[in-house]
Formats: sequence, structure tokens, C-alpha cells
Amino acid sequence: MNEKFPIESFLQKQTPFYYYDTELLRETLKAINQEAAKHEGFIVHYAIKANANPKVLNVICQAGLGADCVSGGEIERCIETGFSPSKIVYAGVGKSDWEINLGLDKNIFCFNVESVAELEVINELAGRKGKTASICFRINPDVGAHTHAKITTGLAENKFGIAMRDMEGAIEKASEMKNVKFIGLHFHIGSQILNMDDFAALCNRINDIQCQLEKRHIKIENINVGGGLGIDYDHPNRIPIPNFKAYFDTYARFLKLRHGQKLHFELGRAVVAQMGSLITRTLYVKQGTAKQFCIVDAGMTDLIRPALYQAFHKIENISSQEPKETYDVVGPICESSDVFAKSIDLHRVHRGDLIAIRSAGAYGEIMASQYNCRKLPKGYTTEDF
Repeated sequence: MNEKFPIESFLQKQTPFYYYDTELLRETLKAINQEAAKHEGFIVHYAIKANANPKVLNVICQAGLGADCVSGGEIERCIETGFSPSKIVYAGVGKSDWEINLGLDKNIFCFNVESVAELEVINELAGRKGKTASICFRINPDVGAHTHAKITTGLAENKFGIAMRDMEGAIEKASEMKNVKFIGLHFHIGSQILNMDDFAALCNRINDIQCQLEKRHIKIENINVGGGLGIDYDHPNRIPIPNFKAYFDTYARFLKLRHGQKLHFELGRAVVAQMGSLITRTLYVKQGTAKQFCIVDAGMTDLIRPALYQAFHKIENISSQEPKETYDVVGPICESSDVFAKSIDLHRVHRGDLIAIRSAGAYGEIMASQYNCRKLPKGYTTEDF
């Protein structure tokens, strides 16, 4: 039996559901704040897209983090759960008019602008309201990251950001507009990055950009380096909190901040992934011709990462301590890709056993769908049991 989970209480709940260990979340937030506080001018925002469960957001808000949003709905969710608009940055390559107007009405900290076309629309909408929108330009630094191809964002071939060759022209255009105020630059090179050399490479590129702009007498008030720090999916019990010290120290060492500059981070996965598990119940154990299947009631509709990214999640049978056997863990969705793992060892599985799919606090519940007319999974926290 796994003492990490209140198994008897789990048995009373309809599966599948997400379980969030808020004690671990608070420990993670404490580590973030302690390490960031060692460096002057470091400001941390939480990337809402990773997990927008209101109870989770409330804990993060109480820890004092700001918010990184990529939709109007996320802005609304943030404000509902207590985040100050003055700590909200709004990114995203396709902001609609109503979303921009919402940000203007709420007086958010800034818009991370991804194109000159977007800049013109923000200026126009702000002008209609008699307001000035603070903006940072998202620059595509053409820096690669050692991560999955579908979650790199800083290469020239990606859809995000303004090309470096167009950066000065965009800044000059903003300076000519009456209803926008240029306050900084924004970067983001990808997600699930564990090699600190990738972040060091971004720092070096930003240093070059700053020197280039200063020759044009352009000074930068805020630099936003996005997030991207990964977690250890293999060892969620042994390494539950990411290495925030190495992460922040890398930026402190390699990024040449100017006097008074603020450095913003947008951490998502690193904040919430390890505190979340998808709890599912075994429906059947099926002996195939060459394989043994553990068929569970959760599917790719509840956690799409394995099907979408071939992502690995540690899986545990938390109802058994019997000898281990080898299984493919699969769901009930009518798709061949509805597989959580192949050929993994689990303590012998029986019908009704609870299975925990670990490190699922990020991009789990928030990406759930109702394909096959399935119900969305509920999210519970430690306090609910």
C-alpha cells in the first residue's frame, strides 16, 4: 500500500479524478520564493495554463506569485481566485478583441505582444478607452532547447514571437503610438528543460540583444525569460521539488542585468506537476496473446500527454503489495493511442485496484476533454479528504 495517498477515502470517490497534494505545493512555492529572493529584481509569475484548478490557484496566489495568462478566460480565473491585476502578464500569439479589452479594463501589468499587427490593434483598442497599455515585445531568440519538438518555442521556425531582425522596427513603431508604452522584452524557449546550458544560452542571446539596443539608446525596464524548467517524471517521490536554486542561479550568473532592471519568470510545470496524480480504477485485467493489459477507467480524455507527446508518467498500483507483473496500462477510449504506458511492472493488479498516474499536476486536468461524451474528471486537494 502507498502511504502517500488516503486510499480508503479514495475508494469512496468516483474515479477517475485528480488528487493535488497541497502540502507539497506549499513546500514547492516556499522553495521558489526562497531562491528567487536571493536575487534582486527577480519576480515570479505562475503560468496558469499548467493548472487552473481554483483551489490550486488560491494556494499559489496566497504565496504571492503573479500570473502569466494566455487567454481572457485565464485572466478572469486569476482575478476570481485573488490574483492582483497588477501582477498579471498576458501572452499569446492570438489575442481577440474582447480579451484585449478585458486586460485593458482590468489594468493588467502588461501585454506580451507577438506581432506588429497585434501592437496596432492594442493601440487602437486602448485609444478608444482613453488608456495606455503597457507592452513587452516577445522576441523569438532562435535558441534551441533540449526537449520534445512539440514544446520548443524559441526557434525561428516556431509561430511565437517577433523575429530579431524585426525587433528594432517594432520598438520604434511602438514609440510613435499614443496608447501603448513599451516596457520590456519577453522570451520563452520551451518547456520541460533540465539542461541549465539551454537557459545560459538564452542569457547570452539576451546580453547581445541588450548591447545592440543600447547602441540605439533603447533601454529595457523589464526582461521576461518565460519558464521552461522541467521536473523529474521518473522519480516523483525521491525528487518532488525541482532544482530552483540551479535555475535562478543560472540567470543570476549569466544574464547581465542593468541597474534597476526587473527579471520576470513564468514557471508552470515546475510549480504544480509533482503535486498532482490522476487516480483511476482498474476495470479489467486482460490477458492478450503476447501481453497483459491493465484496463483502467481513465483515458486520454483525462490525461492526454502520453498520447500527444508520448510522455512518460510513473504509474503505481496503490492498492497492492503483491509481486510485480508486467502490464500495458490502457484506457477505455476508442483510439489505439489511448495508452498510458507499455510493458511496465506493477504490483499484481486486480479488478477494482486503484492506480496512481504520477506527476500529473501540470497539463492534466486543464487539458481534459469530453471526447466519447465522457465526463470531465474532478480535481480534489488534500483538504478534501
